[in-house]
Amino acid sequence: MAARLLSKLAPDWWDYTTLDSEILRDAARLTPAGMKAMSREGFRVVFYDTLEDFYLAEALEYVTAWRQSTADNPVGVCGPIGPTEQLPLVARIVNATELSLATAHFWGMDEWVLGGREVPESHPLSFARTDRELCFDRIDRKLAMPEANLHFPKADARAYEASWKAVRCAVMQGGQGDIKHWAFNDPPRRKGKYKNRPPSPEEYLRLGTRVVDLHPVTVMQNARTSGGGRLDLVPTQAVTVGPRQTWMAEKVSIWHAGCHDNPFGMRLTTLMIGKRIADAAVPMSLLARHPNVQFNFYRGGVGSCEVAMH
Repeated sequence: MAARLLSKLAPDWWDYTTLDSEILRDAARLTPAGMKAMSREGFRVVFYDTLEDFYLAEALEYVTAWRQSTADNPVGVCGPIGPTEQLPLVARIVNATELSLATAHFWGMDEWVLGGREVPESHPLSFARTDRELCFDRIDRKLAMPEANLHFPKADARAYEASWKAVRCAVMQGGQGDIKHWAFNDPPRRKGKYKNRPPSPEEYLRLGTRVVDLHPVTVMQNARTSGGGRLDLVPTQAVTVGPRQTWMAEKVSIWHAGCHDNPFGMRLTTLMIGKRIADAAVPMSLLARHPNVQFNFYRGGVGSCEVAMH
């Protein structure tokens, strides 16, 4: 078996630059029509022509899921920070339709970790605070979700993982970062038993909610997209929802507006999932093994992989 390439981004880590060059070339050639043609049973690719339609559709996934919830059959949604534009829309729709969330649930996908503990909501980059400020604090009190039904992951993940066993997750939403993760399921370090090969898909998919070391690309991206470039603000660890919980979600819905990952990255994971190429160096590609995945693209954000000097 040929040796895997060293990463061009961080030689002590696995990532998509260690893939076979043929996969990278095929991904770069994909047109939007070719991306849509990657749809197959268990994997659907959808395009939206406007950002308004895109984020409204994302918000409606929350509402559609929560409408199914009853006292005897509680239903929840697992949602991301990134994107966040859907969150105020969720609150507005809940209020306008007077949808009671008394039995509904929500799981945050992840949270930063400092000194072995999840950051408090006073931290400037807190995901839990962002969910509250952009969505849950905007919902009328008479309709609001009980505090006990809001599940934000902690470094000690036992209570968070247990909550998944008691409630049906209708949909897990997510975005895609530069390193091709969902939540903070980043590629692992290149050391120990994974020095020469990344974990097998089977090994990676056994992981639960846990504290992880973040790939340097993820740290840099979060400084750029959320911290105004302030690398000093961004922790290098986080607690993230695991593949085990992801496979408990009936549907995984990933939203690509074009402002997180780039044109090549969006094409790469579309190709790999469409062709069932699962590789832990590209964690998003492991969703090729989930039975119900949907990629949602803003058509104006998919760009192209043509060289243009700026």
